Amino acid sequence: MDKTSDTNFDEMVDHQGNVRPAYNAYRNWYDEQEPGWLRSQNARAEGVFRRTGITFNVYGAADGEERLIPFDMVPRIISGAEWRRISRGIEQRVKALNAFLHDIYHKQEIIRAGRIPLQMIARNDAFLQQMVGFTPPGGVYTHIVGIDLVRTGSNEFHVLEDNARTPSGVSYMLENRETMMTMFPELFANIPVRPVQDYPRQLASSLAKCRPAASGQGESVIAVLTPGIYNSAYFEHAFLADQMGAELVEASDLRVIDGRIAMRTTRGYQPIDILYRRVDDDYLDPLTFKPESMLGVPGIMDVYRAGGITIANAPGTGIADDKAIYSYMPDIVRFYTGEKPILDNVPTWRCSEPDSLAYVLDNLAELVVKEVHGSGGYGMLIGPTSTKAEIRQFAQKLRARPDNYIAQPTLALSTVPVFTKAGLAPRHVDLRPFALVSPQEVKITPGGLTRVAMRKGSLVVNSSQGGGTKDTWVLED
Repeated sequence: MDKTSDTNFDEMVDHQGNVRPAYNAYRNWYDEQEPGWLRSQNARAEGVFRRTGITFNVYGAADGEERLIPFDMVPRIISGAEWRRISRGIEQRVKALNAFLHDIYHKQEIIRAGRIPLQMIARNDAFLQQMVGFTPPGGVYTHIVGIDLVRTGSNEFHVLEDNARTPSGVSYMLENRETMMTMFPELFANIPVRPVQDYPRQLASSLAKCRPAASGQGESVIAVLTPGIYNSAYFEHAFLADQMGAELVEASDLRVIDGRIAMRTTRGYQPIDILYRRVDDDYLDPLTFKPESMLGVPGIMDVYRAGGITIANAPGTGIADDKAIYSYMPDIVRFYTGEKPILDNVPTWRCSEPDSLAYVLDNLAELVVKEVHGSGGYGMLIGPTSTKAEIRQFAQKLRARPDNYIAQPTLALSTVPVFTKAGLAPRHVDLRPFALVSPQEVKITPGGLTRVAMRKGSLVVNSSQGGGTKDTWVLED
């Protein structure tokens, strides 16, 4: 495998070509294997994914077909010491996010203190007036959080963005591990890798701890609300419902009965305690939000505010996904925890500020520009890989709606090895660990979803943009 460049941190080999300690055992095993067998295993992995149905839909695709998510069989390996720092940083950040959400829907002390401008909240489409003065059951807003991390040339993990609304990808994390354990059982027998398979059980347990007071005693009834089979993440919705032992429901399966949300069953309608919704706020309740929505439940917000159901994640948490709010996260962490952030942000320019906008417009060819509510790699500009015409067109968008964008430097993302016909080759990656939040604790699954740019030199890791996934190993000490 080639040595790393001066600008990228290679997670397997150092600048002298020496294998780093976390990868030693794996690399020794890899070097002992026959190349032909490795190629056959790689083909086998693709077959496993195809048979399992691990696919996704791409919005706007001309063919409208589901696509197979590329899977790379070389694990991304993180040492126990590295993971401890990452975990502490994620827990600190998630607690701050939850405190921030409670505050902005109640006393708004952070605004009164001058840490965040009022217009960042008041003019934000993701801020829901319907949540003002209301506290969700257990005081938890962000039951499931995905924190996107990148490792830069300085060998430091930085937070790239927060996913507090409806973070996706955990099913791929679990299937990646299942596939690796099936294909290479000897690796897990010889290398101490921390397990991730109990995530569904932990998710169900964490959600049950947030049950509403109206649910009374007995076992909590959990359901997963999906927009339906044409949603890009439908595989994950069905997978998680099955793994948790929960019901997978659509809007047509639900109705309000006696002040509760009930689902249709073969034995009549049964009240639901916790609804893990994978439907955006705008479509959740046609009586409160978009009247034309066919994906939500009429009246669910009234039931919710009356304490008749827990909705995970809480409506209104999307404001924590806002990339302009993200730029204030160091202040948010300090304000609510009194601590210095363990995980730093990526430097960010808010294009709503005239000086920042002028800088961004002057340096578009070198920057990455994103929509504040964007996701999936859509609606963004990667300056170094864009044409002059694309940059000119994007500059017009920026001038027309500067408050809709933030900009960041083009990062030297770390690389990890992927399997190619020619052997191991470095590719850029990010990492999405998942945190589960209950009134008592924050649990972070050891690992997460590593997304990898499958094309040489590409910095785009999103599945919708051609990226793939790989198993993430956190080593026991």
